[in-house]
Amino acid sequence: MCGIVGYIGKQNAIPISLDGLKRLEYRGYDSAGMALFDSQKNKIICVKVAGKVDSLEERFRNSNIFSNCAIAHTRWATHGIPSIKNAHPHNDCKKNIYLVHNGIIENYKFLKEKLKEEGHKFYSDTDTEILAHLIEKFFSGNLEEAVVQALKLVKGTYGLAVISKNDPGKIVAARNSSPLLIGLGRDEFIIASDPSAVVSYTKKVVYLEDGEVAVITPEDFSITNLRQRKIIRPHVNLKWDFEEATKAGFPHFMLKEIFEIPETIQNSTRGRLIFDEGLAKLGGLELVLDELRGISRMVICACGTAYLASLAGEYMIEEYAGLPTEVEYASEFRYRKPILNQNTAFLAVSQSGETADTLAALREAKRKGILSLGVVNTVGSSVARETDAGVYNHAGPEIGVASTKAFVSQLTVFALFALLLGRQRQLSSVMGQRIAKEISALPEKVKEILKLNSQIRNLAKKYRDYNHFLYLGRKYNYPIALEGALKLKEISYIHAEGYGAGEMKHGPIALIDKNFPTFAIALSDSVYEKMFSNIMEIKAREGRVIVLATNGNNEIKKMVDDVIYVPKTLEMLSPILAVVPLQLFAYHIGVLRGCDIDKPRNLAKSVTVE
Repeated sequence: MCGIVGYIGKQNAIPISLDGLKRLEYRGYDSAGMALFDSQKNKIICVKVAGKVDSLEERFRNSNIFSNCAIAHTRWATHGIPSIKNAHPHNDCKKNIYLVHNGIIENYKFLKEKLKEEGHKFYSDTDTEILAHLIEKFFSGNLEEAVVQALKLVKGTYGLAVISKNDPGKIVAARNSSPLLIGLGRDEFIIASDPSAVVSYTKKVVYLEDGEVAVITPEDFSITNLRQRKIIRPHVNLKWDFEEATKAGFPHFMLKEIFEIPETIQNSTRGRLIFDEGLAKLGGLELVLDELRGISRMVICACGTAYLASLAGEYMIEEYAGLPTEVEYASEFRYRKPILNQNTAFLAVSQSGETADTLAALREAKRKGILSLGVVNTVGSSVARETDAGVYNHAGPEIGVASTKAFVSQLTVFALFALLLGRQRQLSSVMGQRIAKEISALPEKVKEILKLNSQIRNLAKKYRDYNHFLYLGRKYNYPIALEGALKLKEISYIHAEGYGAGEMKHGPIALIDKNFPTFAIALSDSVYEKMFSNIMEIKAREGRVIVLATNGNNEIKKMVDDVIYVPKTLEMLSPILAVVPLQLFAYHIGVLRGCDIDKPRNLAKSVTVE
């Protein structure tokens, strides 16, 4: 991983490929490179840098090279440290084959030893390099045939783009559990791992499926599977412009995306609420409504922020639909022997729809023959295509690596999902109407919270120099305490822990002193008194406390160091409001500490490897 771009056509491939790489920078990366046909000298030139795309662009700044075919890559290290030798593209011994690769080759050590025995020389520490040598092994003049033969020996995941000096005029692309698409232009094509790299050039794309190989020339493209059976697939039209992802006057994408949350909630709920009947209408689930009515258990799988949104969703579904629900880390689920029967529904939650562990868990559930559902933000993604039914977030593109508006959209979709399932079961129409009304009021309430941005920035100034933080919550806002801590870790690199407040006396309270502040979520809900008691325990040990409280609670202001107030809403919807101040707090501390807000170190937007 992390980003692939390729171009073949009549224009100069170099600026187009560089532009595509820049549009993928939000995914996180540590090095970059490009391999291209020099049309004048009839040879392949490969340029790599350990660093940003700007450094790669600088290498071409005064160049007169024209190329109508190139492949390019931004790498996020998995095998081998960030360096020029480990950067992509990689090549074979004869410098005939050049390729870029997202994914992990699981049997690369075995293949590498076999290739060494055959005389191949390796120069990098990567698993990717073995692919170039393996294709070299089978190459006899036809690139796509060599790629197919090589991939039959490979175990693992890959999104792959390959060119050959001795079979010019084409790019061969292949996919297995790592996203790859072809953007269709006029007498030109762009290959990419993400739609954002192509959307400025074309809205027409074709997604490759697992086990497929594409051959792209300036005139046309064709798709086959590894058995070389031809596949016909119509294109789809992308629905957003890259201009949507510009900063629009904000200093960082993250802040812009936090301020887009009111609109995001509106987009996630538009046309999905029937107020008179207290119903949620989710078009993507219409064909499986009868099956949903018959399930007696739900298993949700996700990773990272999506996992935390799912924990809040678990509370919603169990309380309002009366449906037993379990949330699993997808990375653990795939290595268990889960007990799944025909009365169980499986729900995969992934912003990108390409999260490797979540996809693996989904495929395990599908092998069991149970109903599979998805909640994703990316149209045409693997989760969207492979589930029986699902719901799109409609959050729009999110560029900041640390998820903000997409997380809120996941919470919003869970609220709609709980309403739908609840009304199928015991939830009354009166309560359904109340929930629908409160959901529709959320955008305005978030706007009230956003007016506190300056206040939260001042709080960040006060707490910026602390190196440890504790976040506490209960019930619906326990997952939000986890998310608040995660955001602070991601954005400011401060050590932060999220805990269920009831667990404080079981160990974590030992850490509390005047140098270990706590951010407590103590809204006026069913667990407020319990939270108040936990806060008093911290204050008794000289701990500093910031409290997130409900408007009108003047009592708590006297007892703690700082308070942020949010509007009142239904308890089940309170996470949607509670998380916004926590996102702003993490953002401002990160800025004050000089961190790279939109591209935190070591992180990637879409985790497409294990």
